[in-house]
Amino acid sequence: MGKIMVMSESLSNKIAAGEVVEKCASVVKELIENSIDALSSEIKVELIQSGVKSIKVTDNGCGMDKEDAIMCFQSHATSKIKDEDDLYNINTLGFRGEALPSIASVSNVIIQTCDGEDSIIYELEAGKLVNQKLGDLRKGTTIEVKDLFYNTPARLKYLNSLYTELSNITSVIHRAALSHTNIRFTLINDNKTILKTSGSGNLLKTINDIYGVKISKKMLEVKGETDDYEIYGYISLPEITKSNRNHIITIVNGRVVRNSELNKTINDAYHKYKFDNRYPIIVLNITVDSSLTDVNVHPSKMDIKFSNFDDLKNLVFEKIKEALNNNFLAPTVSNEMIKIDNVLNKIDTSDSKNQEEIKELVLDFSSSENVIKEEENTYNYQPVDVIDEPKKREFPLLEPVGQVLGVYIVCQNEKGMYLMDQHAADERINYEKYKKAMANPKKDKISMLFPINIEYPKEEFLIITEHLDFIKNLGIDIEEFGVNSFIIKAHPTWFKEGLEEVFIKNILEKIITMNKNFDLERFNDSISAMMACKASIKAGDFISIEEMRKLIDKLKECENPFNCAHGRPTIIHYPKYELDKLFKRAV
Repeated sequence: MGKIMVMSESLSNKIAAGEVVEKCASVVKELIENSIDALSSEIKVELIQSGVKSIKVTDNGCGMDKEDAIMCFQSHATSKIKDEDDLYNINTLGFRGEALPSIASVSNVIIQTCDGEDSIIYELEAGKLVNQKLGDLRKGTTIEVKDLFYNTPARLKYLNSLYTELSNITSVIHRAALSHTNIRFTLINDNKTILKTSGSGNLLKTINDIYGVKISKKMLEVKGETDDYEIYGYISLPEITKSNRNHIITIVNGRVVRNSELNKTINDAYHKYKFDNRYPIIVLNITVDSSLTDVNVHPSKMDIKFSNFDDLKNLVFEKIKEALNNNFLAPTVSNEMIKIDNVLNKIDTSDSKNQEEIKELVLDFSSSENVIKEEENTYNYQPVDVIDEPKKREFPLLEPVGQVLGVYIVCQNEKGMYLMDQHAADERINYEKYKKAMANPKKDKISMLFPINIEYPKEEFLIITEHLDFIKNLGIDIEEFGVNSFIIKAHPTWFKEGLEEVFIKNILEKIITMNKNFDLERFNDSISAMMACKASIKAGDFISIEEMRKLIDKLKECENPFNCAHGRPTIIHYPKYELDKLFKRAV
């Protein structure tokens, strides 16, 4: 008798469940995607013990008749695609026909559905039908998944803590709400409402529902298009960042996707506007003909492939840079920030002028602009303080007053007080100067009175030798000198006096570090930042008022005067109104 046998349907479903159903959040994701495909306008997710005991998803979609309601639990049964050609024109979130049978095989499921005419309730245990009865005539579908992984204990023990499971599910709901703003989502855990979105169809309002008004008022609109792609969404100001990439949300034709190259392009657009280990909040909708994408890459349907991908990356990069370059990026301090002592994650209130009375203001979501509007609408989900829209990019006219702690320059104008970090400001000025010099090296050199001799291990010596022409093109007169060593006799005129040897050694070390992965743009950027940091005014250095004015004038001419070469802010604004509130001159 042969050894090869066809697996039973129950066994194959359990194996498939290993890919499709990894945790409670996977179940929620698959169920709400079905609800979205059913054209629902309201989706409620109710959990018991973060979904470990029960996950119940209720929608008001089109529902199913009796036959479809049981057929949907058969392997590879789907209403989304009918033939191979449909794989190249997928317009639904689900299409594999794997999710429901996989979920049912490792849990107990109750489904109640009505298409407006028929209503049925089916109960399944480990994928097998055990009971059926008539349901009510409420159009839509309710699916309850109980005791997930009860019959696969090896999977059950690898579930995370209840807190982590709830966090993962919340993240799934957030993404679904942001990608389908016209649907009202509700998330309840152990009878406590965790999230409720308005379903207004307005992306900024949905961002407000999820992140709160402190974040939503610090989002910048981006939009643009090419022949193949159209993008629309919101990006956070550089002062609003997170510790991981989870808040970079890209949505393609209504599907939340994850593409590492696209995420890198988005993060690169923020280069030098933030710390390298911090990441912006991004919600970016991408519209493209479905024939130019492929989502049939992984069972999770999160991965995606694009045609003409370079066009999309260039569009995203340019539009994000444009939004950042056109807005005032200096952080503004509010009283709330001062109280909580968390400048990085708290946002300013408005810079009001000549106010004798404070009125409660709210975001006006009726247009794409973040406009101030008095409290007249009926939106009640989020308590709102005073709101202002991000200011257009314009470096303020500043008059220096003095120096504090040998580090900060105190400035003022009619809008309030500004604190400038003297090192960060000078570093930005020098960074842009050095980067320009690195990108366009001139032949002007200065001969060194005492040439520098540097010796390296053989491996590093060979790497530098390979790049000698490049080093010489920078204006560094370098030659081999004896065994595994070099002699440097001249350097560019723009090297800061007294730091010539430091600059040269750092350039050579960077070439060794990058080696096979040498990239001219990254090299120039890294060396320029290093040089700028070492050549700039230090904390503790005393400078005169006249030197402060010159520093301000030079900073004003920079391409980005609001951040140093490492992403730290150069100036912080304290509005006059906030100062008045601190001293009880305003209420």
